[in-house]
Amino acid sequence: MSDQYTTQEESLAPDARHTEKPGGESFCGVAAAVAVLGDAWTLLLVRDLADEPRRFTALQASTGISPRVLTDRLHKMMDEGLVTRHIYAEIPPRVEYALTLKGHDAVAVVAALRDYGERWLRP
Repeated sequence: MSDQYTTQEESLAPDARHTEKPGGESFCGVAAAVAVLGDAWTLLLVRDLADEPRRFTALQASTGISPRVLTDRLHKMMDEGLVTRHIYAEIPPRVEYALTLKGHDAVAVVAALRDYGERWLRP
C-alpha cells in the first residue's frame, strides 16, 4: 500500500489500536462503539435528540420507526447511559427523552456520518 493511503490507525503502534483488558482479552474501541451505536435506529435517535429532548411520538414521526422497535431502542439507549427519560406530573402524563453527556458525545459520530454521506453518497 502506498504511504499516501496510510490511515491514522495504521500509523499507530499496535497497542494503540487494541488494548488488553484484565484477563488477557483484547479491547477495541471501534468494536465497542459499534456495539452501542452501530444500529441505524440508534444513530437516527441520537440525531433527533441532539438539540433538545423529544417525546416518543415526535421520535416515531421523525424516524418512521415502529412503536415496538422505538421502545426497544430507547430502553437499550437508557441501559447504555445514552438517554434519560423524564416523566412530567401532568394529565395526561408527558414523557420526554434526552441525551446524557455520553449520548451528546455520540452526536459527533452522527455528524461525521452526515458529512460522509453528503460528500460521497448524495445521488
